[in-house]
Amino acid sequence: MPARIGDVPRLQAQRRSLIVLVAAQVLSGVGLAAGVSVSALLAQDVFSSTSLAGLPSAVGTAGSALAAVAVGRISQAHGRRPGLAAGYLAGAVGSAGVIAATVAGNPLLLLLALFVYGAGTATNLLARYAGADLAAPAHRARAVSTVLVATTLGGVVGPNLAAPTGDLAHALGIPDLAGPFLLAGAAYAMAASILAIWLRPDPLLLARALESERTVASYRQLGDADRRPRPVVERRRPGVLVGALVMVLTQLVMVAIMTMTPVHMHDHGHGTAASGLVIAIHIGAMYLPSPLTGWLVDRYGSLMIAAAPDDSVAAFAVALALLGLGWNFGLVTGTAIITDAVPLAIRAKTQGLVDVSISIAGAAGGMGSGLVVAVAGYPLLAIGGGILALAIVPAVVAAARSR
Repeated sequence: MPARIGDVPRLQAQRRSLIVLVAAQVLSGVGLAAGVSVSALLAQDVFSSTSLAGLPSAVGTAGSALAAVAVGRISQAHGRRPGLAAGYLAGAVGSAGVIAATVAGNPLLLLLALFVYGAGTATNLLARYAGADLAAPAHRARAVSTVLVATTLGGVVGPNLAAPTGDLAHALGIPDLAGPFLLAGAAYAMAASILAIWLRPDPLLLARALESERTVASYRQLGDADRRPRPVVERRRPGVLVGALVMVLTQLVMVAIMTMTPVHMHDHGHGTAASGLVIAIHIGAMYLPSPLTGWLVDRYGSLMIAAAPDDSVAAFAVALALLGLGWNFGLVTGTAIITDAVPLAIRAKTQGLVDVSISIAGAAGGMGSGLVVAVAGYPLLAIGGGILALAIVPAVVAAARSR
């Protein structure tokens, strides 16, 4: 039950926002996973080189980082609806560009298109913040987790449609590997349309309006209704650094270990089916526990939750599932900490900058993991990742004591 009658419109708007965001996230999950599932193979085909097959990941990460800043600034100035819709529309344009580059066999156009396509990835992650704009402080983490878990359905469906979309592409006279980008472009365009049409009222703008009303009401209660409220200088609170640290470190560790696990398994005689199963379990553990994670964060506090193999396939599966679960805890708690710590006036811009750090951490983890394994081996990478993750604990303890 709402604490006050005035909370009813806010709760109704929050429910509507979550429904719209979930629908858009399912579609964007399809767009994200469909393209990622074949991008390396597509680059290998266009460049006629296996050594360059990793370029799509690097280019997409760069595009994702730039898009996080752009979407954050658009959301800051005009609201979540135009910001998120613009990001998904850019993902759709990038998908169309990939198809055109594949048909033309143009490597430079392919890289440019994949750079733009990365905007969809950034927007998919930034959408979680929109779920928390209107949520009560005691329910913010659950709102974030609801938006996150919606990505899972699309993420599972997208790769499984690679073969049918390849057949469709063949029927249309374009290369089979471009087929999933037909699906990605359509999915991103539909996600942008859903947000542009139905994400009303805009959750961020409504949250600002409600906060402004509360400020005016407080002045009236003090008998100072005739005087205009003095502008408040909005500053980021110390919790921003802790929230960013939690998400950056969990992203760095997760990407580093996830990237090299299939390589390590292959070196120990496991086939692609086994490594594919392990990665699928890992991705499921990244998103599916979100509702439980959100409840735990709301129940026990974001700072409390943030502190909290041999050669067999089963051992790898368990290890990667725990890795994904740790990433989930880090992302949900870090998001809740950031949302609580940043005032509404600068929230969207700050969130975009934080997600740039997350993208950079993922890129660093992916590139650095290969060097570490080549020099010191996979076990040292895993141990180093665990030690690095433990660095979160003293930071969280210090932040808790400063409250």
